[in-house]
Amino acid sequence: METQMEKSYLKGGEFLITDLSPAEVFTPEDLSEEQRMIGETTREFLDNEVRPNLEAMENHKWDVARALLRKAGELGLLGATIPEEYGGLGLDQTTGVVIAEMMGRGSGFGTTFGAQTSIGLLPILYFGSDELKQKWIPKIVSGEVVTAYCLSEAGSGSDALGAKATARLSEDGNHYILNGEKMWISNGGFADVFIVFAKVDGEKEKFSAFVVERSESCRPGNEEHKMGIKSSSTTPLILSDARVPVGNLLGKVGDGAKIAFNILNVGRFKLGASTTGGAKLAIHESVRYANERHQFGKPISSFGAIKHKLAEMAIRTWVSESITYRTVGMIDALIGDGADNERKMQSIEEYAVESSINKVACSEALDYVVDEMVQIYGGYGYSADYPAEKAYRDSRINRIYEGTNEINRMLIPGQLLKRAMKGKIALLQAAKSLQDEILSPALLLEEDSEFLAAEKRLARNAKKVALMVLGTAAQKFMTSLADQQEVLLGAADIVMDAYQMESALLRAEKIRNTKGEDAAQLVADMAAVFCNDAIQRIETKARNTLIAIAEGDEGRTLLVALKRFTKNNSPINTITARQRIAAAMISANTYVF
Repeated sequence: METQMEKSYLKGGEFLITDLSPAEVFTPEDLSEEQRMIGETTREFLDNEVRPNLEAMENHKWDVARALLRKAGELGLLGATIPEEYGGLGLDQTTGVVIAEMMGRGSGFGTTFGAQTSIGLLPILYFGSDELKQKWIPKIVSGEVVTAYCLSEAGSGSDALGAKATARLSEDGNHYILNGEKMWISNGGFADVFIVFAKVDGEKEKFSAFVVERSESCRPGNEEHKMGIKSSSTTPLILSDARVPVGNLLGKVGDGAKIAFNILNVGRFKLGASTTGGAKLAIHESVRYANERHQFGKPISSFGAIKHKLAEMAIRTWVSESITYRTVGMIDALIGDGADNERKMQSIEEYAVESSINKVACSEALDYVVDEMVQIYGGYGYSADYPAEKAYRDSRINRIYEGTNEINRMLIPGQLLKRAMKGKIALLQAAKSLQDEILSPALLLEEDSEFLAAEKRLARNAKKVALMVLGTAAQKFMTSLADQQEVLLGAADIVMDAYQMESALLRAEKIRNTKGEDAAQLVADMAAVFCNDAIQRIETKARNTLIAIAEGDEGRTLLVALKRFTKNNSPINTITARQRIAAAMISANTYVF
């Protein structure tokens, strides 16, 4: 018999085929007072203690980083989502996202924090023995012990299973002997314990994960010379006959891939949060500078070109925030109260598609924001004496780690179709129904006068376009679809825009329903502008993708349907909408949304 949870929750990827009401999605406006207080505590810690020490950490004074981790541990920030029995606070994933968002203000220290609390800790929590959990987790969440995650190698970045590091069982059967070299290890220079992935006996199917203490046989190499996040440590890790007790194996032999990819899901939705936090800070600095900088006898914030930039920066950030909290809201709803670690892991895995969307969309939104930040600062934006240069460099890594954006893009349609083939979501049935609609188009009805009616239609149609592209691609390529990377990338962009459109509209409507029409005016502007622009991107991306996968009459029929789905009968004046958005920030001298 199905439980109530199983009956009611929205499955991962199901947003493509299900229409929700605003009350069914979680938004930042739904945060509890406790969550807001924790967020403010984190912000104060970042602004008062971390940011003043960034220069010291950029000069590789890792004792400063360790001290700050200890302070974060004292504040409960390292163990916010960790069960109380291991020294944590036992709070929900949403609280963890609130903290992660604020950590986005912390440059490279945000990476240090993320490695400590997520990828460097969760493998032990979710896959370690009781002994390993009791030994290490309390010390990690207090900041006494610093941890790191060691998956990548020089010859295996995206191809994690191509790793060369090996583990062999000692003759007495008490230890694994690890050899190899790991690369790009966050916290590597001062970590005390490492989560290391290696192949037992060099066999791919025995790819496994181990907890390895720092020693002469497990030691970091020299610090990498990086483009950005210089205030975090990044080193190789050299393993030379490192003896690891057999009890330090995480899970079973061969569980390495499962551990690696499940943990990365957590990193992905939290990365969406941290990049959103970084974007808010960048906009704050940009607005202040635009108000202070005068050219031609007036502040540059008075010029239309600057207003356009500020508004678009705000729109993309607000939409990023919307999908971040919508996603973690679904995860927490599925976890429920009193869930064990296995249930938590399964719940996070359920929304792997949405987590990948968060990672890609939010990191690219931040890159847009900091690029425009440099432009607003002009020549000063290129100077290391001003914040834009550093923000620009620091942002770039987000599109690479936690799985490159290209890998994550290909995961989005791949996972959707995989779930469909397993019967977990009725995607294929929806695509079949859509075929009938394409062949027998219904008469277009006049738009009603409800809130954001035209944009809601565009969002619904965006999901139809995504289904049309996915269904056509699956039908043509079947089992070889994984080799059609350009098609997968095109489909991913459409799915991402559809998820963002719907999330923005649901959030705007929820604000209107709870706070009134006046309070919702500017967020309605942001949702509407995003949807108006997104449907144009979708039309172009879908056209190019469909031409590549459908020919003759089928291709022509699909392109006609595409034109119908992406037609915007009620375009808004995006220029005046952006002016209203910019004016609110210019008046307040900060990001206000």
